[in-house]
Amino acid sequence: MTNKNVWIAGVAVPVMIAMMLLAGSFSVAANAEPSAAAASVKIDNFVFGPQTLTVPVGTTVTWTNGDDIPHTSVSTEGVFKSKVLDTDEKFSYTFTKVGTYPYYCTIHPKMTGQIVVQ
Repeated sequence: MTNKNVWIAGVAVPVMIAMMLLAGSFSVAANAEPSAAAASVKIDNFVFGPQTLTVPVGTTVTWTNGDDIPHTSVSTEGVFKSKVLDTDEKFSYTFTKVGTYPYYCTIHPKMTGQIVVQ
């Protein structure tokens, strides 16, 4: 083997090892962030659907009013409160703690639902 071949091997091998290590670290970083969870509740025909929704902690729930009549989505324990939602308007809330969150429509109090956060 000539001095030129020894020099090329001595430089190329460490450079290739470094590139493989860096490539591996980039793929780990790219997969490290979890995606946020989302769920929805449809308001239709004076009903919250589904009436009971079970989601993991960190989920953002979005209520969408599909009725021609205004509705609200208000926690019975004061945790969240939408404005009056007209047709096709939405309200979202992110649940950060485990628990059961009952809610109702303040305009139509017989309309009820609950979010179960696990």
